[in-house]
Amino acid sequence: MGADILDSRYSWTRLGLSMLIGLIGNVGMWVVIVVMPAVQSEFGLDRAEASYPYILTMVGFALGNFLIGTIVDRVGITWALSASAILIGAGFALAAVSPTVFVLSALHLLIGLGTAASFGPLIADVSLWFLKRRGIAVAITASANYLSGAFWPVVLADFQAGHGWRGVYLLLAMICSVSVLLLAQLLRRRVPLEATARSDAASSARAQSSGFSHTKLVILLGLAGIGCCVAMSMPQVHIVSFCVDLGYGPAVGAEMLSLMLLGGVASRLISGLLSDRLGGLRTLLIGSTLQMLALFLYLPFDGLVSLYVVSTIFGLAQGGIVPSYAVIVREYMPAKEAGSRVGFVLMTTVIGMALGGWMSGWIYDVTGSYQMAFWNGIGWNLLNILIAMTILFRSIRPAPLPA
Repeated sequence: MGADILDSRYSWTRLGLSMLIGLIGNVGMWVVIVVMPAVQSEFGLDRAEASYPYILTMVGFALGNFLIGTIVDRVGITWALSASAILIGAGFALAAVSPTVFVLSALHLLIGLGTAASFGPLIADVSLWFLKRRGIAVAITASANYLSGAFWPVVLADFQAGHGWRGVYLLLAMICSVSVLLLAQLLRRRVPLEATARSDAASSARAQSSGFSHTKLVILLGLAGIGCCVAMSMPQVHIVSFCVDLGYGPAVGAEMLSLMLLGGVASRLISGLLSDRLGGLRTLLIGSTLQMLALFLYLPFDGLVSLYVVSTIFGLAQGGIVPSYAVIVREYMPAKEAGSRVGFVLMTTVIGMALGGWMSGWIYDVTGSYQMAFWNGIGWNLLNILIAMTILFRSIRPAPLPA
């Protein structure tokens, strides 16, 4: 086994296992949405208080992408996934007997932390096993998060109807701790040094051409991640409320959100194929530009049919943006830093989603409309485009002539 292990049959087998782990492990992000009404009713909460578990889940998820990614660089993905499986299982089991919403929220911080291992760190690990097909491999792994969001809420809603939200948590404690722990043992093999050297040679040449140090580059990508995801959060977080304001009702908004997620899966796969041909930066620019155009379409169109169409366009535009960051990191940085660097940038995208969701709500409270919130998203989206263009142009500039 040597450099030819990259893009091999084993690489694709490992990708399939990683996607299965992602489908199961990312349930921690979505279950809280399913149980929120039941939790609110049991504890007698208002809507803001019932959102505390979700907020703490996203905080843990953001931190986990970076912290667990750093651990992956040191000990490998198997140990990280094994520890996260135990953490998630314990978190769900304890959450099932939570006496108050504050205890439940604190436990969701741990659940979010463990869930993160099935996103950024897993994507970083998969990227090590591919060179020519890295883009589509990363996109497939990242799609597991959206597929998890499409699969688990439907399944868990039916189970909750018969066993309550505490029963849902006990079920997930068993499923996550056992399945992820067992599947993680199949990923023990590490990338051979010859393959790592081959991949790092290409990354080093590209990084030198940009003129940015690894630290400066990852900071720029982090700012870009915040920018694109502040913009992305406006429709994703507020589409249901937007539809309620227009008189279409929450069910219509939920359908539009589902269209966005399904469009996001298709977008991630298409963007992965584009990354393998055009590179991560150009793919990021295409996705970010299309996302900004989709945001513009929300401004003049508020009819029911037109909103379904625009929401579908938005989903097809935005889904491939986040995986592009992982591809860019691997194109410019060495394998030994993949976990921490990919984890950091993906952490900033989660921060951007949280910040953007809050900003859009605040703008709505101040103005009484989502119009300025859409313009705010467009402005942040433009920041993302400018950063990506700066890195790209510096990377393709001609080398200086020798003295």
